Order: sequence, then C-alpha cells, then structure tokens
Amino acid sequence: MTSRQNNVQSMSLRRRLLSSCIMMMCSVVVTEGEAFAAHSGKHQPHRKAATAQKASKPAATGSAVASRNQIEARSKAEELSVTGQQHNAGGGLLVRQTAPVSVSEVSRAYISKQVSTISPTQLIASLPGVQAGNEGPINTETETMHIRGLDQTQIGFLFEGVPVSDAFSYAPWASSMVDNENLASVKVTQGSVDLTAPLYNADGAIVSMQEIRPSDKVGGYIDLSGGTHSLQKEFLRLNTGEIGHSDVRAFASFSHSAANLWRGPGNVERYHVDANVEKRWAPNSSSDIVFGYTRSHQNIYRNPSLAQWNQNGTSFNYDGKYTEGDTNYYKINERFTNVIFGAIHNDFKLSRELTLHVEPYTTFQSGPNNYGSTIPITGGYLGTQRYDVLDGYEGQSGKVTVESVHPWKQNTSGFTTNLDWKTSHNTLSLFYWYSYGGHTEFQNQYALSSGGNWSYAQKYLTANGIRVTGYQENTIQQVNAIGIDDKLSLLGGKLLLDAGFKASMAYVSATQNLPGADPYKAGKNYFEPTPQFLASYHITKADQVYMNATTSYRLPAGWSPYVPQYSMTSATPSSTPAKNLGAEYFIGEEVGFRHNGPINISASWFHYNLTNHQISSSSYLPGTSVLISTQIAAGGEEAWGFQGEVGTRPWHHISAYASGQFLHTRIGNNVDAGTDYLPTKGKQDPGAPKWSGAIGLTYDDSVYFGNFNFRYQGQQYSTLMNDQKIPGYVTADLNIGRTLPSFHTRIHPKVMLNLVNMGGVNYLSSISGFGLTAVKQKGIFGNTVNASTPTYVVGSAFTAMATVSADF
Repeated sequence: MTSRQNNVQSMSLRRRLLSSCIMMMCSVVVTEGEAFAAHSGKHQPHRKAATAQKASKPAATGSAVASRNQIEARSKAEELSVTGQQHNAGGGLLVRQTAPVSVSEVSRAYISKQVSTISPTQLIASLPGVQAGNEGPINTETETMHIRGLDQTQIGFLFEGVPVSDAFSYAPWASSMVDNENLASVKVTQGSVDLTAPLYNADGAIVSMQEIRPSDKVGGYIDLSGGTHSLQKEFLRLNTGEIGHSDVRAFASFSHSAANLWRGPGNVERYHVDANVEKRWAPNSSSDIVFGYTRSHQNIYRNPSLAQWNQNGTSFNYDGKYTEGDTNYYKINERFTNVIFGAIHNDFKLSRELTLHVEPYTTFQSGPNNYGSTIPITGGYLGTQRYDVLDGYEGQSGKVTVESVHPWKQNTSGFTTNLDWKTSHNTLSLFYWYSYGGHTEFQNQYALSSGGNWSYAQKYLTANGIRVTGYQENTIQQVNAIGIDDKLSLLGGKLLLDAGFKASMAYVSATQNLPGADPYKAGKNYFEPTPQFLASYHITKADQVYMNATTSYRLPAGWSPYVPQYSMTSATPSSTPAKNLGAEYFIGEEVGFRHNGPINISASWFHYNLTNHQISSSSYLPGTSVLISTQIAAGGEEAWGFQGEVGTRPWHHISAYASGQFLHTRIGNNVDAGTDYLPTKGKQDPGAPKWSGAIGLTYDDSVYFGNFNFRYQGQQYSTLMNDQKIPGYVTADLNIGRTLPSFHTRIHPKVMLNLVNMGGVNYLSSISGFGLTAVKQKGIFGNTVNASTPTYVVGSAFTAMATVSADF
C-alpha cells in the first residue's frame, strides 16, 4: 500500500472518529441540556465546591504574584469543584481583570479539560495575540511562540513570581517548571511589563504561571492517560492537609510521561516532581516553599526548510537507520534536560499600613545536547589554530563521523523584595531585585562505530592533547534593579492613577577559551531606566476604561553576541560577536475597555516602537545537525493593532468564547547584511501575522463536560525581505468527559477524551530559523547578498488521549 493510500485511510478514520465525537458532544448538550433546563437550580453536583482557605495572602512582588489573592481564594478548587468552574466566563478563558493593562488569563476550569501533557504555552494559544508553535502532544524542548509579533526570547516567563526562561538564551522552560495538574492559572500580559517583575528579557509581554496551594484536608489526586503515538502519563499528588494545629500544609506530586515522536523515529520521556509547603504565621502573613524537579530526554525533531517541507511533508525528520558518515541518524540527535527549581515566598503584615514580601529563589539547569557532526582527521582547526592530525589517527586521512556532545550547565539565583505602604487612598511601593547567573558550555566529540554506536567510556577526540571543540565558553551575568511605584485611588475608587520608575543595572561577561579567539573576553555594563504610567476609570461597576504608557528592555541573548564560535573546518568563525551590544528597548501605549456581565468583553488598541531590535534565530552548521544560535540586528520596528476577546457566562451550562487580533508591523530601516544593506525599510516583521483568532465553546453541567477550540493563524513571513512565508492555517481541538458517581465515598472519579488537531491538518506552525532574504540579490550599494535558508517548526499531528482520574 502506498504512503498516499495510508494517508487517505488515516484521514478517513480521523473523519469518522471526529464525526462520532461531534455527534456524541451534540447529544450530550441536547439531552442533558433539556433535562437540566427545567431544574438546573436544583441540581446537586457529586461534590460541593471547596471553600476558600482560612487566610489569604497579601499581594507579592511581580506581575505574576499580583493575582495571588485570587488564586488563594480558589486554591482548593481542583478537578471536581465544578460549581466554581461554572462561573468562569468563556469556559475559563476569560477571567475578570481590573489592571490598567491588557491581560488575558486561562483558569483552572479551562486547564483541567485540556491534554495534561501539553505545555503551558499551548494552554494560552486561544488568547488574543498569542501564537504558539505546537510541535507535538508532549515536548521537553524549548518552544517557539509570539505575542503581538514579539518572539519567545522577548517574552518574560514567570512561575510563582520567579523568572523561568533560560537566563542566557531566554528560551522558555515552561514545560519543565510544573505539571498541568498543579497549575492554577496562566496569565498573559500582552503589551506591557510590570515594573516589579524580575526580568531583563521582556520587551512587552509576560506569561505568568501560578501553582495551586496546599489543601486544608488530607487527600490527593491521581490520573492515568494513554493515547496515540504511544502517549502516556501517570500523575499522583498527595496533600497532607493541616499538620496538627501547626497551620502547616503541604503537597507533593510525581509524574511520568512518554511518547514516540509522531514524525520520524525516536521518543520523548519526562519525569517531574512538584512540592509546596506552606506555613501561615498570622492573618495575611505566611511563608511557603515551592520546589520543582524535571529530568527529561528527547530525540530531536528536525526542522525543515520550505523546499524540504514541500518535497517531504511530515515524513521529513532524522534517519531511522545509520549509514557510514550520516550525521542525521536519529540516535545521535537528542537532548537531555535536568531542571531544579526552588523558591521561598515570605509575606509579612508588619503593621496596618506596611506589608513586606521577600522571595529568594534558585534555578539549576543542565544538558547535554547531542548532535551529529564530522571532524577532519587532518588539517582541521581549533579556533584559528590549525592541527596536523587528530590524536590516535596518525597516518589516516578524510573525516571521522562523531557524536557531538555539548555538556552545558547554568545556575541562576536571586531574590526579590517589595515593601508596600498602603493608606486609604494611596499605595507606595519600594522594590529591589538582585540576580546572579553563570553558564558554561563546550563540546566533546566521540567517534561513531560502523554501526553508529558510541560510548562515554570512549576517549573524546583531541588534537595535540587539546579537546576538539567549536567553543569552550563561560558567561556570567549580574543584575541589580531598584524602583518605586505609587498608586493613587480617587473618586471613591473609580479612578486609579499609577506611576512608577525602575532603574536596572546589569553586567555581562563572556570568555571563549579557544586558540586565537578574538575577542577572547568581552563584556558590557548596562543601565536601563524604565518609567511607566497607567490609569483606569470605572464608568460603572461593570464598565472600565484604561490607558497606559510603558517601557521595558531586553539584554542581548546568549553568549554569541559577545564572543565568536567556530567550526572545526575553518579558521573563520561560524558566528561573530554583534557590532552593537546595546539592549533592545520597548516603548508602548495602550487604550482599552472592559465590560463584565452575562457577556464579558475586553478590547484594546496598542502601539509600540522597538529600537535596536534583535531577532533570535538558529541555523544548522553546513554538513552537520549542529544548531547554532544567531542574532539578526534588525534596527527599529513599529507595530500597532487591535485585539479583543468576548466570553459568555454559562447559559444552560453552555459558555462561548472568541478572540481576535489585527497586527500591523513595519521595519524602520534597511538592515546590514554584512556585504551590503538590504532594502528592508517598510517591510513586515517576520513571524507576525496580520490576523489571528480563536473560537471556543464549553459545556459543563457538573456531570458531563466538553470543550471545543478552533484557532486561526494568518500567513507569516520568515525573512526580513518578505520573500518567503508560510501560509495561514486552522486547527481544532475537542475535549469531552464525564464525572462518575462517587457512591458516597471520598473518591470522585471522572473520564475524559481529548482530540488534538482533530482534523489531522499538516502545517508549519512557526519559524525556528529566520533569514534576511530567501533569494540571492543585490544590496543597496550593488554588492551581492547571499540567500538565507529559513527553517520551520512542523505543527503537531492528530492526537487522541483518554484519561481516567480521581480526587480522593
């Protein structure tokens, strides 16, 4: 049977499965909706909603922690607190906000209905302005996403008020921080950055994750899942409840998840631990320890060029069998990730007016990343120094195929502190943040056998006794930030005026310990002032208008802007330090409106300018599968647009949601391509579709529940010259389930079926490697500019997953 016939049969099977699921969903809505319409107010759920905790916590530092009180109030509303879930507008996709900035949020009510293996960035994919490059039903790699045209390295990621992006590359590690079963909410601030947020890479957007709190009672939660692509997950959480009369509560959870790569050979596996210990000292004073650990392994997905995608489609990936000299053998292209995260929240009510928040934290991350490569036996290079022959290969010539192992490790530690002085009409906040981080990375090359095998017991390749590597770098980074913010409430609380200022001082130093590296060491001091002004007015209790003018910054990403890296085939660097080490700077304005009622509406107009815009990209070294990071200096950029979302409160157990965005971007200058300048002025920023939107529909009667999500992303350019793009695409997900009877026990089970990309659409979801121009052409001064080869992320295939879970 041909591949095309297989695809036809697969599509037919998916259509039949989709039709059956839709008919099931419709029958549930019709029959149960009619049955409950007459006495919906009398219906009793199997389990009452959990009550709020005895004492709430004061707001803490950072935009992520600003919603902490709300999370405390629903801290114990877990999987089966259905009564509380039914009051979420838009099925939990439109949570009421009052901040004078654009904010969207997904609540526990929505998260609990989604596939438990997808990352937090996928959970927010329906929110306005969010593009999430979904690579698979489970993923341990860093992710690609955009918010209002800003990529993942320009977006701040916070978990429990602590930065969780890679401290140097700024790649998000959201999926390594927390299990979805322990997520209380994920909030997106689309167009501004909270002054108190401990971030130095966020231009104009923050993704903030909050964890559920420990329960007052002994109990737990368990789920078991299985699906297509051998997808599986096992999760268990145990709650201690209050320990004696100590006002101490804790929970700990463990999960294991695994799957085959849906595209090509290989697999992915993840182990994760979450823990939280909370101590309440007094009303509005408490401490809690948040801990997370992840160990994961994944064979890497190979990112295609547009030509490779058009020729091979979803069959393009690494090779399943090894042939001599093959660097694209899947077993030698893999990543190992270890992450340890810890933070201690401390909130203290010092007096009636004074509140203090202090939070120390630390994050440790390590690799390695492994790739396939070839090393010259004779006449190769270590930096700029040529070697005669590899040690142990005397008398031989040609190349040796190797497993290129890239051990890396980094640690980032710091603390945030915030002192609030609150009077009847005014809140004055003083805050300080300190962070210190270090990153080391190099390469070890292990020769492959004729069967493509290797071992750490082998000696890695050397020349003249020196390790053969393209880089051996060490980077340190230190940040001090201090600021003040003042909020004034007038007209009986209707009018809020908020003005603040933060001064950030950062130092970055990088060294390249290779012969002839120029520069061997480089560093820079940064001073970034970021003022902001925000205002909001409540026209009525249900209607609010707001406006703001904010600033933020992003330091250059990684170590490649400071020192060079090399291949082993040439004395010419494979990447060179940036000519301009200035920080990217963001100036944005917003005007917005909110209405809360049976139909909730949130809409905003936005505008921003970027100076010293730096586009983070990646590319393959020629003849290898080694990915190197690069920065494209794009100069200035301007963008403006409109975004909005609408959500209904449940009506006959049904709630609807819709979101959309129009985005217009414009590159402000001609870009230096090295040999000449390209006429990029006025072009559209790559990775920024003009139109995007989503539609959601949720049904939940406390016994049966379902959720449907439809998403659209417009076409995206992948080059600054706008001469290559990927088309727009649509995807749809369906989630249905039923709460099972508890039979008067403490066990409250439910079953759920999730269908991801249920139409089986094959599509390119985002860009992994940007380019200047897709075709060779003349620059402004007549010099030739060679073509780039952009690479892309392939969107996830159809995935079905069934889950059995229970609270106890």
